[in-house]
Amino acid sequence: DGPADWNEEEAIKLLDDVLMDSVAVHQRSDVPYGLFLSGGVDSSAILACMRELNERPVEAFTAGFSGTQVTDERAHAQTVAKAAGANFYAVDFNEDDFWNLLPTIVGCLDDPTSDYAVLPTFKLGALARERGIKVVLTGEGGDELFAGYGRYRRLMRPWWMGGRPMRHKGIFEGSGILREPAGSWNTPDLINTSHRSWTRLQQAQATDCAGWLPNDLLIKLDRCLMAHGVEGRTPFLDLEVANIAMRLPDRLKIRNNLGKYILRKWLNKKFPEAKPMSPKKGFSVPVAEWISKKARLSGELVAAQPCIGEVANAGRVRALFSSLDGNPNRKAGQMAWTLLFYALWYRFHIDRKPCDGDVFDNLSIAN
Repeated sequence: DGPADWNEEEAIKLLDDVLMDSVAVHQRSDVPYGLFLSGGVDSSAILACMRELNERPVEAFTAGFSGTQVTDERAHAQTVAKAAGANFYAVDFNEDDFWNLLPTIVGCLDDPTSDYAVLPTFKLGALARERGIKVVLTGEGGDELFAGYGRYRRLMRPWWMGGRPMRHKGIFEGSGILREPAGSWNTPDLINTSHRSWTRLQQAQATDCAGWLPNDLLIKLDRCLMAHGVEGRTPFLDLEVANIAMRLPDRLKIRNNLGKYILRKWLNKKFPEAKPMSPKKGFSVPVAEWISKKARLSGELVAAQPCIGEVANAGRVRALFSSLDGNPNRKAGQMAWTLLFYALWYRFHIDRKPCDGDVFDNLSIAN
């Protein structure tokens, strides 16, 4: 259906009903359960519901990164957890973890989902299991259903303010690194013609719900948690929640350049300590920074892998990694990470080589 003509109060009431019901259903369990808490709007929304639904303190887990320049969310997450009376546990993911744990993490991912977030998610799963937690609620789906991504806000701007259609370009496009041109897509190409009555924002959200969400976020969550025998549950992806979210008028999703507007307003009434009206900070993993510290060695090893030679120019792969040496450029880091991930993934899941040691041990082993 197209957008409904709800006002703010009507939408907030509907949201409260469906979110509370969904969290109540998703936390039903015969085993101990908890929450992955970043302190952002989505996980704080779930915490707000769990706080009302549980007599005992919520078990909340978050991850951070030490020895790096990226923003560490642990302090804010701890503040939010304390305000909700939750028990708070934090895990650190550092440069040594990156090089030592990456082969094990890739070994769990039968689908090549090279999302940076696999790194902290894997270690969070281990911490949850150590604490006896076997079911974890998470905030996946909040950005897609309530329009949290910056690309949605850019889509809504007029062209003269920098607005543009949502188009996905492969990170390698124009780099000359791959032997074949990287694929790309435009939003309208992925939308069923029966849904052309949707707004541009609805179409963009539907595109992410059909592609990015199941093929990246949910695979990452499932594989990284089940590696530790922990089940991930996603209250935002309840059918009733999704139906309400997708029918919200655009003005209740994005306002004053702020995404997830109505979800923030709901949370501000229910749990103001989470400070939901603050701008989105975004989740960042310092992969480029870590690779830049061992760029030349890792680049030589990645470029030497036969699977990389089949899809990329080895000389340009080396040059890419060399450009990162002491210079953690974001885009170059994304490309280097993808090639590193693919080299390990192909080795474990296609060539069926054993996972033995750290990144350098595995890629140094004679083919």
